Amino acid sequence: MKLRSFLRVALSLAVVGAVGGLFVDQLAGRAAEPAIPFDRWYGDWRKVALATGLFALFLFAFARPLRRREWRQAGLYSAFLISLFTEMFGIPLTIYLLSSSLGLPVQGFGLQESHLWAYLLSRLGVIPLAYGVWLVMVVSAGLIAFGVCLVALAWRHVYGARNELATNGIYGLVRHPQYLGLMLSILGFLVMWPTLPTVLMAPILSAMYLRLGRREDIELEVQFGPAFRAYRERVPAFLPWPRLRPPLQKAARSP
Repeated sequence: MKLRSFLRVALSLAVVGAVGGLFVDQLAGRAAEPAIPFDRWYGDWRKVALATGLFALFLFAFARPLRRREWRQAGLYSAFLISLFTEMFGIPLTIYLLSSSLGLPVQGFGLQESHLWAYLLSRLGVIPLAYGVWLVMVVSAGLIAFGVCLVALAWRHVYGARNELATNGIYGLVRHPQYLGLMLSILGFLVMWPTLPTVLMAPILSAMYLRLGRREDIELEVQFGPAFRAYRERVPAFLPWPRLRPPLQKAARSP
């Protein structure tokens, strides 16, 4: 079990390192060669396979789907990853569609402009493209890395609690940090490299995680009873905001 725990920690560090490597590769590479040709960036299927495999391995190692609905959710997340990295490194289908609908040459959406949010901000005159790319990469890499760390921390506390109710550490802030972490990583990927399929799949995935959280609450209430009900009253499900409790009503005075 210690070896398995070590491997999961190593996998988490590898995923975070991959996110940081992508950040450095794009920004440092752009500084060294600002105008990377369109055909040199795409068509790299080795990167597609490596990135998809790494993130999918992380997902299955920590989520550990057992029931049908969990496998369905894991399958949809895997499809999200395949679509994302295929368009990021392989064939930019979304860019082809946008270029044809906007009447722009497809080469106009090269490496830098493939950050569509940065490109949009630049076209609107909000921020120069170079600064927009930095902003997009910083925000997206931060969201993905934070989400990965949440998933890893959640697993660590659940593993340490064994068959007891986990209420300490990250579970003292939110009841479902693992699902929150996965949703943050989805948001980070949408900021980094939005595509039409991932934009459509993201709300479906988020809704599935919210539903999984509610079902997990029901199962934990059956298993732990009053202890879980007290925990649920104290700790929110996904967002670590303080609970707003209704004010105590004063007893009505007799006339």
